[in-house]
Amino acid sequence: MVILLAGGTGFIGRHLAERLRQRGHRVIVVRRSGPPTPDTVQGDFTRDLDATHWVSRLRDVEVVVNAVGILRERPEATFDAIHTRGPQALFAACAMAGVRRVIQISALGADDGDTGYFRSKRRADQFLATLPLDWTIVQPSVVYGPGGTSARLFDMLASMPVIAVPGRGRQPVQPIHIDDLAHALANLIERDDLVRRRVALVGPRALELRTFLLELRATLGLGSAPVLPIPMSWMRIGARLAGLLPGSLLDRETLAMLERGNVAEPHATRDLLGREPRPVAAFVRPEAAAARALSAQLQWLLPLLRVSIALVWIWTGIVSLGLYPPAASYQLLARTGVSGMLAPLALYGAALLDLALGIATLAMRRRRTLWQVQMALIVVYTLIITFALPEYWLHPYGPVLKNLPMLAGIYLLYILEPRAAAAGS
Repeated sequence: MVILLAGGTGFIGRHLAERLRQRGHRVIVVRRSGPPTPDTVQGDFTRDLDATHWVSRLRDVEVVVNAVGILRERPEATFDAIHTRGPQALFAACAMAGVRRVIQISALGADDGDTGYFRSKRRADQFLATLPLDWTIVQPSVVYGPGGTSARLFDMLASMPVIAVPGRGRQPVQPIHIDDLAHALANLIERDDLVRRRVALVGPRALELRTFLLELRATLGLGSAPVLPIPMSWMRIGARLAGLLPGSLLDRETLAMLERGNVAEPHATRDLLGREPRPVAAFVRPEAAAARALSAQLQWLLPLLRVSIALVWIWTGIVSLGLYPPAASYQLLARTGVSGMLAPLALYGAALLDLALGIATLAMRRRRTLWQVQMALIVVYTLIITFALPEYWLHPYGPVLKNLPMLAGIYLLYILEPRAAAAGS
């Protein structure tokens, strides 16, 4: 079959395209940019909002699959455009071009959910159901798999020494592994008996969120961990604040969707797979567990290290601005050869520089140059103290020796942060 796949560069789309090609189908992936090739076509749900934009791209296409979706809105990519108007234009074009079948990958909960995400999905689903063609609306639960946004989030939560859960962690979830989802979707596309229907694709059983995270932690090869309930009132405040941060997966909408629950009977999934969907205990292969656990732990350890280093710089700047007696600071500077009019400039200039470095550590998104500056500055400070104030190497609190773990921590961030960012992209 010739299959046009919108969202083929996304998490679900990539796995589905690979599965379909393995079965001998020709998959044409919709891409927002880049030169067209025999297996790609340009299309963008933020701008191609009329059916006439799509008709010419559907020549010889037998099946269209829409796997496009976003979890959070951005100014240039809204739920209305990405989930509703863009898909509606594509679906209308399918009816005009005589496409035999359309598979819409919606979401479990879209039928009656009351968030912007669910409402936008529902409008596209309802529009598709009115068209004179064979359609199937697929409603997956939470999808878990390597490289997936949900998997990274749940792995991180499960790997922490204390597993924090909203409320009491009783929210129902029924995660399905990406391999099962792709296999079920490929079988669905090849079958003709599941048309003009809504099909839920879910894991084998419903779980409470806390149970899911504990089972996932076990598959990562980590020991037991206590579960810390976070009051929902606190969670809602945190979600509102997190929603202000670019790239955050937590906001009021995602919290509301989690509270609603995400479960369904697994009959259709079993039928399409010809077996039981895999349980959480089989989500991570044993040979990959150690690497996955380390990757999950680095997701929270690296930010923790970064914040700790930022606080060291900020507190050092604050102390130097006056909490430590300026007269004592001037005496130390005089021993390094800085005195007179230069002393206040050196003292308060260095203090402001420390403050700036701390704030930049928290605020900047690209920090490789910042880490280099910090390491160089610590080396300079250490050399000055070594030659001008050598007795500080013998201080019982080890103020100079502590520069070594600081350097090691900053170098660790310099090496690992780019890799962590690439893994999360």
